[in-house]
Amino acid sequence: MMKMASPDWRADWTQEAWDRIAAKISVTSERIGDRFPHASVNGRYTLEPSHWWTAGFWPGLLWLLYRDTKEDKFRAIAESCEAQLDQVVMDYYKLDHDIGFMWTLTSVARYKLTGAEDAKRRALLAANLLAARFNAKGRFIRAWNPWKPGENNSGWAIIDCMMNLPLLHWASSVTGDPRFAHIAAAHADTVLEHFIRPDGSVRHIVIFDPGTGERVGYHGGQGYSADSAWSRGAAWALYGMALSYMNAGDERHLEAAERVARFFLASLPADSVPHWDFRLPEDAPKYRDSSAGAIAACGLLLLAKHVEGERSEGYRSAAARMLHSLYTNYGAWDRDEEGLVLSGTSHVPEGKNIDVPLIYGDYYFAEGLSQLLGHGELFW
Repeated sequence: MMKMASPDWRADWTQEAWDRIAAKISVTSERIGDRFPHASVNGRYTLEPSHWWTAGFWPGLLWLLYRDTKEDKFRAIAESCEAQLDQVVMDYYKLDHDIGFMWTLTSVARYKLTGAEDAKRRALLAANLLAARFNAKGRFIRAWNPWKPGENNSGWAIIDCMMNLPLLHWASSVTGDPRFAHIAAAHADTVLEHFIRPDGSVRHIVIFDPGTGERVGYHGGQGYSADSAWSRGAAWALYGMALSYMNAGDERHLEAAERVARFFLASLPADSVPHWDFRLPEDAPKYRDSSAGAIAACGLLLLAKHVEGERSEGYRSAAARMLHSLYTNYGAWDRDEEGLVLSGTSHVPEGKNIDVPLIYGDYYFAEGLSQLLGHGELFW
């Protein structure tokens, strides 16, 4: 049985944490402006081109703050970031499955908050481009494009894409055209069949024959191995399946989200912030991944809204414990650091961005607190 929260988890630390986020972002936005931060190096966020997959998280964070503070500075920067993504569409070749991450937290967020018609139009165009990546034989959304000439990864699908599906559900809801939602549901069903194991652990990459749709293998990706349990992959699955249930109401997706949640929570260390992989051999590095914790906390808060009784209270309490630990044990408040949350880990197998703040970890940390405080609907 899930451990119930003590009354301390209802304390006013959430508002204190939110206020510190707002104050810090007000300062860091002066340097970052309408550019696209990714990982913090030596206390400063590195800036990536607008086609990079994390391009939506900084403006998404600004929209979270604007919704609460109504500070025009946050809105202006977020709108400028969104406008720069128009060129990414025109360049086309760098677009991949992360279209959902990019336009949900820019155009969909702005449309939900302001009703702007140009934001709606941009998001619908993005949804069409994402839907076009659907492989009808394998019933999956293709992940990446070839990274170099002659490479063929047209049959690759990854667990991260569960978080891109809400863009398709949103497109169906605003157009009345169910085709987008059909694609989202089909991809989620494929994830249910091929990615989520019976024990709730999750694969990162599944490889299909792009012509026949048959599964041909697995790849470890950003996890330790193909047979391990990459914690951020579990977080993507937990939150993504909960969102799929919210949007489509398929009980199988709710069961999958809860199965992953049970595995995730049972695998946490004492401070409730996960290691980068839940199945590591003794000699492997035991880096934390605060971003996986923040993502999972958001998923748990959503699950808490769709179940009842002790299950609901248990998920909400677990999410609060995780966010509280991120705030008190990993928060970068009293140091020369632009990131909000320390100890994010991006890609250990490639040695990239290990034990540093990550912009998506910052975003989900802020989203989780915003949900605890009841600030408004999800951008997803």
